[in-house]
Amino acid sequence: MLRHRRSVTAAGLALGAVAAVVLGVAAPASAHVSVNPKEATQGGYGRFAFRVPNESDETSTTKVEVVLPENAPVGSVSTMPVPGWTVAVEKRKVDPPVQVHGSEVTEAVAKITWTATGDAAVKPGQFQEFPVSMGPLPQVDTMVFKALQTYSDGTVVRWIEEPAAGAEEPEKPAPVLTLTAAAPTEGTPAPAAPAAAAADDDDDSEGGAGLAFGVAGLVAGLAGLVLGGLAFARTRRGPAATS
Repeated sequence: MLRHRRSVTAAGLALGAVAAVVLGVAAPASAHVSVNPKEATQGGYGRFAFRVPNESDETSTTKVEVVLPENAPVGSVSTMPVPGWTVAVEKRKVDPPVQVHGSEVTEAVAKITWTATGDAAVKPGQFQEFPVSMGPLPQVDTMVFKALQTYSDGTVVRWIEEPAAGAEEPEKPAPVLTLTAAAPTEGTPAPAAPAAAAADDDDDSEGGAGLAFGVAGLVAGLAGLVLGGLAFARTRRGPAATS
C-alpha cells in the first residue's frame, strides 16, 4: 500500500513538472507597441496603425509618442482622428529635400503625440490603435519607429530598442516596418537579343546568299555549254549540204 502511494505521488509530481514546462512554453510573450501592417512597398503609400496595449494592471495609458526615423524621411504624413484623443505633429527640416509628386518637400514629420482627454485613456486589459497615412515610403529596408508610452501614474515605458539580425527580441523593442522593392511594372520591353545571336543570323543570311549566287552561276554555265554545242552542230551540217 505504501509503495502504491509513493508511485502515485511520484507520478503526480512528474505530471506537474511536465505541465509546468508546457505552460511555460505556451505562455504568451509580453505585449508591446507595434505597427500594423508590418510590411509595405518602397515608394508606395499606406495606412498604418500603431497598436498600443496597456500592460499595467492598475494604471491607464494617457499619452503615446511616436518618433519617425531621421534616416528615412517621409514627405506626406497625415493622422486619423481617434475619439477622445488629441494629436500634435512636430516637423523638422530635411536636407536634401524629399520628392513628392514632382515637388520638393523641405520639411518632414519628426514626431506624433497622442494625448487622452476625459475618460478615453487605454485602461488595463485594453489596447488602442492610432492610424496614420504615409508616403511615398523611402528606399530603405526598414523603418524603426521609437515609441514612448506614458501611464496615468507618470510611468514612461520607452519602446526604443532596435532589433539586431540573428539576435533575440529585445526587452523593449521599437515598432519596425519592413519595406520591399516594388515589382517591375507590366509592359516593360524585353531585353534586346544578344549580339552573338545577331551575328549568327547575319552569317546565316550571307551563307544563303552565297549559295544562291553559286547555283545561278552553275545554271548559266550549263546554258552556255548547251548553246555552244548547238552552234557547233550547225557548223558541221552546213558544209555537208553544199557538197
